[in-house]
Amino acid sequence: MHSTMMQVPLSVTHLLERGRNFFGKHEIVSRLPDKSIARTNYSALYDRARRLAAALVDAGVKPGEPVGTLMWNSSWHLEAYFGIPSAGAVLLTLNLRLSPDDIAYIIGNAGTRTVLVDDILLPLFEKVLPLVDIDRVIVVPTSGAPVAPRYTDYEKFIARDATDFRYPELDENAPCGMCYTSGTVGRPKGVVHSHRAVVLHALSVSLPDCLNLSCHDAVFVVTPMFHVNAWGIPFAAAMIGCNLALPGHHMGAEDLLDIMESEQISLALGVPTIWMAIKQLLDKQPDRWKLRRGMRMMVGGSAAAPSLIAGLERHGLAIKHGWGMTELTPVGTLSWLKPEHTRLPVEQQYEIRARQGLPIPLMELRIMGEEGPQPWDGKSVGELQVRGPIVTRGYHNPAPDEADKLTSDGWFRTGDVATIDAEGYMRISDRTKDLIKSGGEWISSVELENAIMAHPAVAEAAVIAVSHPRWDERPLAVVVLRAGDKVTADELRDFIAPKFAKWQLPDDFVFVDALPHTSTGKFLKSALRAQFKDWVSGTPA
Repeated sequence: MHSTMMQVPLSVTHLLERGRNFFGKHEIVSRLPDKSIARTNYSALYDRARRLAAALVDAGVKPGEPVGTLMWNSSWHLEAYFGIPSAGAVLLTLNLRLSPDDIAYIIGNAGTRTVLVDDILLPLFEKVLPLVDIDRVIVVPTSGAPVAPRYTDYEKFIARDATDFRYPELDENAPCGMCYTSGTVGRPKGVVHSHRAVVLHALSVSLPDCLNLSCHDAVFVVTPMFHVNAWGIPFAAAMIGCNLALPGHHMGAEDLLDIMESEQISLALGVPTIWMAIKQLLDKQPDRWKLRRGMRMMVGGSAAAPSLIAGLERHGLAIKHGWGMTELTPVGTLSWLKPEHTRLPVEQQYEIRARQGLPIPLMELRIMGEEGPQPWDGKSVGELQVRGPIVTRGYHNPAPDEADKLTSDGWFRTGDVATIDAEGYMRISDRTKDLIKSGGEWISSVELENAIMAHPAVAEAAVIAVSHPRWDERPLAVVVLRAGDKVTADELRDFIAPKFAKWQLPDDFVFVDALPHTSTGKFLKSALRAQFKDWVSGTPA
């Protein structure tokens, strides 16, 4: 017997068409650089995204070719989310928080020849340009300023009638988007998401026990759109017909709360540092903003403490905790209560909700120890491994030591150490690689160590994570100087500054006589973490 079902490819173009056909008047709101508000809707998004797609095809962009975006959250960026894949090309979101060297590396590694850049980000991109070989820079005039003649004006580029534009025939397994991990050990690594994965991810995260998306929702995408496609939510919002609000580069708590009030946001997405700042402001001025009753918030990027969840709920804001990876398209788990948990004391409920949670539909998890799969008892730890149609098989152009991320039976190794309890809730307890997660962004301890040890006065340097009241973790550099040499913390910071973004640099340096080592000569970072467990970073809040 054979299936009688149609074989219709899953594609992002279907989401774009659905948004226009059924929710065309639903709003997309962007905050501009001057803090004014620009309003558009899904009907206009459809028109402009298709015009961008037609312009890219006419400009010679080929199917499967990456097109980069260096942009903040705005309706223009949303046009690129749909217009680039609609041309058969691949959306490559560039993390503007990386150093120019890393951005240039990503452009080269991906093979990008065309980049869309917000005009307010040109000063950053002009530091990248000498390091790359590209054909076309398309400048998006979000500030309203004229575009310099040496660049292509985005509005002129898409000034055409795309009524007769026809999407290229797209296999659902064709590449749709490309994101690079940032700050992992070694260079950033590229993950290529298929149209099929993006659509399946949108369906999964929209379900009631996940984010419970509805066309009645107004969704505030605070998560940067360059950060794993803003957790895939812009695609889900277009599919469901949610109103969308996009903050531009205005990320202060007061700015965000103003939008939450004016647009009566029902769901907002962001990292814990965002919600901590909002909680602190609401604690000080609880009656200033009239937020939508029952507003919910998704937090990801790093763990949210039960105290943060409880503190926001005192203001009527409900947090849902999640975990994911670039390699997962990206949401892997979300934490929600089961009916039997509603009878538990509220403190226990907060503890459950602070776990990384249950796998979203189509995602499988397991914990592997040295002896094999670990029991789901909430105590047994091992490497967290994942499998599913929204999980990558590997990296784009991998280095030799990155080529095999799958187990022999086809599971992806996350590199995280975790437990799973009897009810299926996952909790990450440690990281197998010594990464530092600051404000939701990864910082590589190894890259910092190598840069510091390049200084002629330094014999050895190890970098570990220490706590910070706002950024969760910050790097602490523990340094051994060569005999007879001297160097200050400020001098070391200045020495490595050209190789890193400012937020990646340690504010704290400690000089010691010797570092602990393992029997094989590696830094014994567990001993360093124990030694500096009470250290609180001096990074300004």
